[in-house]
Amino acid sequence: MPKILVVDDDPDFVEAMRLTLEPNGYTVVSAASGDEGLAQVRAEKPDLVILDVIMSSVLDGLQMSRRMSESPEHKRIPILMVTSIANTDYAGLFPTDEYIHIDGFLSKPVPPELLLQRLNELLPK
Repeated sequence: MPKILVVDDDPDFVEAMRLTLEPNGYTVVSAASGDEGLAQVRAEKPDLVILDVIMSSVLDGLQMSRRMSESPEHKRIPILMVTSIANTDYAGLFPTDEYIHIDGFLSKPVPPELLLQRLNELLPK
């Protein structure tokens, strides 16, 4: 079973991900911040990370993705960014002129079918 790490500070979103993913054959682990997420990446070695942007700081998720990309051990783990930053006052802070170390992007709320489709596309075969 593929292991998915959900990094988001919203416990309702994490639970929604768990309720969508576990019945479809995924193991779900979670973290509530970028630092906690990096610790879980090291401990759990997930097959894919679902990552929010705004957590303990406005661009916490982007910092986590950058740090993963700098690690030879973790840079090949796919990252699916799932966020609602476009609907917040922080939308202008999201960088649009630089490379972002993610493999996919979805805006919240995410229909379960679309989430499962993207995971299928991103997970190593």
